[in-house]
Amino acid sequence: MTDAPDGTPDRPRPGDDWPAKAADQIVALVDQVRDKTTGPAIRAARAVVFGFLATMLGAAALVLLIVGLVRFVDVYVPGGVWVAHAIVGLLFVGSGLVLWAKRTAPATE
Repeated sequence: MTDAPDGTPDRPRPGDDWPAKAADQIVALVDQVRDKTTGPAIRAARAVVFGFLATMLGAAALVLLIVGLVRFVDVYVPGGVWVAHAIVGLLFVGSGLVLWAKRTAPATE
């Protein structure tokens, strides 16, 4: 509250809507506190949930891709299904060896 020109404290007038102003200030303060506390927690929880969902969908897509690759090789390569498994297995082993060769040594202390 501001002081009147004569130095006495300014009192609320009957026409002022000070209860609504006080309630608005309290609501604004609560909103600020909520944004600073629960906002980061909600973002972190969303990141965890969406990351988990993306991981599960990616794993399912990878399994379906491998199954489709084995079936494709089985149809177009003569021999039993073991030949398709061997070809796809060699493909994965070869890619693993390439990645193993490109690894970097850990930094020494």
